[in-house]
Amino acid sequence: MKKLKILGYGLLFLLISSLAYAKYYNMNINDIGLKVLSWVKKIKGDAIDLKTIQKDFTPIMDHQPWTDLLQKFVTKTGQVNYQGFQDNKDSLQQYLNQISAHPPGNNWSEKEKLAYWINAYNAFTVKLIIDHYPVKTIKEIGGGITMVDSPWDLKFFKIGDVEFDLNTIEHEILRKEFNEPRIHFAVNCASFSCPIIRNEAFVKERIDAQLDEQFRGFLNNPDKNIISAEKLQLSKIFNWFESDFTKSQSLISILQQYTDVKINDDAQIEYMDYSWVLNE
Repeated sequence: MKKLKILGYGLLFLLISSLAYAKYYNMNINDIGLKVLSWVKKIKGDAIDLKTIQKDFTPIMDHQPWTDLLQKFVTKTGQVNYQGFQDNKDSLQQYLNQISAHPPGNNWSEKEKLAYWINAYNAFTVKLIIDHYPVKTIKEIGGGITMVDSPWDLKFFKIGDVEFDLNTIEHEILRKEFNEPRIHFAVNCASFSCPIIRNEAFVKERIDAQLDEQFRGFLNNPDKNIISAEKLQLSKIFNWFESDFTKSQSLISILQQYTDVKINDDAQIEYMDYSWVLNE
């Protein structure tokens, strides 16, 4: 406990210093936060060497079992029947066992890898919830120190015999390896303000269309974003991960591709409160 408190104070100091650094260099604080995340994992000895799970050949995953579960227990609007998942936890575990045993190999295409990691994130998030169900929010799970013992930092599953956490999948793999901002509308944090969990698995044959549908559906959902020509009330996802969306264009430019509303170049941008209430 004492070590955890010391780490927490050290993290707080580092975050305060990083805020000043980010402001001085006009950097997105979330980018700094992710550097802190990597630092904390190294200090704790929790950093994952992804090379240890890379193999030249791995059998391609079949994600149909995940689709079967999603169509039973997730509505098209993203409401999740966690009790149903809990009652069928053996079927979910069988799929998770396949995920754990078949990390992407060098023989996989980029789209096969992308689909795998998105499905893995979402399926293990459901696993995390039903292991602690009933809960009102995912934030009830784990401790309260971000990047230390939050629910996204818990190593509660394995991939290729390596202990994993959700943050590693999202930030160290999906965001770093794929340069694909649409992943933010595909991974689901089990909360009301998240993009909905799609009630089918992501698959290589349709993943581009699936990601486009997720982006468009999220952006034009008035519970998540309110779009008009002169004012944008956006999800905080667009603030937290701004640098992912603006590597080659402005935020308004990429939003314009996914809405029929003509947005002014100088539209005012505000960010909506984020609800962590469970998405059931």
